[in-house]
Amino acid sequence: VLLVESGGGLVQPGGSLRLSCAVSGFTFSSAHMRWVRQAPGKEREQVVYIDSDGTTVYAPSVKGRFTASRDNAQNTVYLQMNSLKPEDTAVYYCNKWGTDYWGQGTQVTVSS
Repeated sequence: VLLVESGGGLVQPGGSLRLSCAVSGFTFSSAHMRWVRQAPGKEREQVVYIDSDGTTVYAPSVKGRFTASRDNAQNTVYLQMNSLKPEDTAVYYCNKWGTDYWGQGTQVTVSS
């Protein structure tokens, strides 16, 4: 099983980033996935849950700004992040829900 995140970086407040998580080693089309973030000194926070048919559940802190989607043909889940705030700074991980399968994470830094 492999999950590989990409797309992080440094962005100014109000900017946008699109994260990707490419997966292999399991049947992606039937897998429920989630994006989780961890800021320095804080506990991990679930950002969004996306189930196998694309239904999403967002954390209140990102609702209306972030959009998760998936491409089952590409075995990839995405996180479009708009109107970024400094408090969104964290390492972002994708995870196969209900398992201990995690990617290595991608750093998102929102700063002027």
